[in-house]
Amino acid sequence: MSRPALQLTYRAGEFLARPGTGVLTTLRGDGTPHAAPVRFTLDAAGGLVRVTTRAGARKARNVVAGGPVAPVALCQADGFRWITLEGRARVTDDPGRLAEAVRRYTARYGTPPPTPPDLVVVEISVGRVMSLNL
Repeated sequence: MSRPALQLTYRAGEFLARPGTGVLTTLRGDGTPHAAPVRFTLDAAGGLVRVTTRAGARKARNVVAGGPVAPVALCQADGFRWITLEGRARVTDDPGRLAEAVRRYTARYGTPPPTPPDLVVVEISVGRVMSLNL
């Protein structure tokens, strides 16, 4: 599936490339939000955000329960600078997709992510970008 590239300012791209932490918001079955701090990577050219996690983690379970394209938002902030990436998510344990997520995570954070036996990747197709002071 081909995704459109994200149109980010240079400053926004730099902000998202640093080894920061974001907050991923998913929806519980009752419609209330669940917000969790996460490490993530952005493939701006592919319009895709990746978050590695456990299959049993609440965020992954919320995405799975939300259907094949569950709505999510991921926000990274630093003082009065922030960027929010909204889109549709899915969870996969495909070995090739996991390897790419681990490769990108390691490049961004300088160390590989934890590798529990139920490792999955939440892939977010970004549809909207909002930011302040970037």
